Amino acid sequence: MLKEQEYKINNQDSFELTHIFDCGQCFRWNIEEDESYTGVFKNNVLNVKKENGILYFRGICEGNIEEVVEEYFDLKRDYNQIKEVLSKVDDNLRTSIEYGKGIRILNQDLWETIISFIISANNNIPRIKGIIERLSQKYGNEIEWNNKKYYTFPTARQLENVSAQDFRKLGLGFRDIRLYETTHMVLKNEINLEELHNEKDTLKVREKLLELSGVGPKVADCILLFSTLKRFDTFPIDVWVRRVMNELYIKNEDETKVNKKEIEKIANDKFGNLAGIAQQYLFYWKREA
Repeated sequence: MLKEQEYKINNQDSFELTHIFDCGQCFRWNIEEDESYTGVFKNNVLNVKKENGILYFRGICEGNIEEVVEEYFDLKRDYNQIKEVLSKVDDNLRTSIEYGKGIRILNQDLWETIISFIISANNNIPRIKGIIERLSQKYGNEIEWNNKKYYTFPTARQLENVSAQDFRKLGLGFRDIRLYETTHMVLKNEINLEELHNEKDTLKVREKLLELSGVGPKVADCILLFSTLKRFDTFPIDVWVRRVMNELYIKNEDETKVNKKEIEKIANDKFGNLAGIAQQYLFYWKREA
């Protein structure tokens, strides 16, 4: 039986709840009436609240809450230094950083990130969240906390006997077969997730991810950036990113004619190995502002 734990941090820079949880990187955090957020990750259920600059973490944790929080929220990384470097790129990026200054990129479980972003393809956030919640309720483990039931994201082993039809019943649509195939590729060790962590070359990891069913270039880039793989040199491109990159740098009258290679070249030239973090600031700014 896991016990409730609490932890607080004073004056943590670069940590705004809405910026972190609403920037499109995660799907299992929900806002509460008091504007705190509650989320499930691995075997943890955590509520995060910010008041007068103090961060309060409370919940059920596997292990020490301090270590869990530090690892998941990537607290050892100096975002002030990153923002300082990126702010010098140009005024556009400086403005977007000011807007989303509290963004941090989470260390999300690789398996969960793969499946979540396969589900995200051609989908909207409320629907993605609903599918992931139903998947977890049906096949994950139940955790009770604060008189409420939460469910862990199912492991590949927990999905071993789930058919494509079973996935479809959860509202997955055309993605049902993708989830089924990817689950079995991982179970058969056709893709070794541990080896992906150990491979230094981002392009090689990307090529491996692209072998998974339902993983195209954009989904692969999201997995690289938002999971424990943590490859900041990737630059996921969706409609918002294409739009903002075109408006700021390319200026093509027909945005749909802007190709991915062109955007990637500019991102690489301008933002270098911090391209992924720059992408988050630009994406959040364009979509929210």
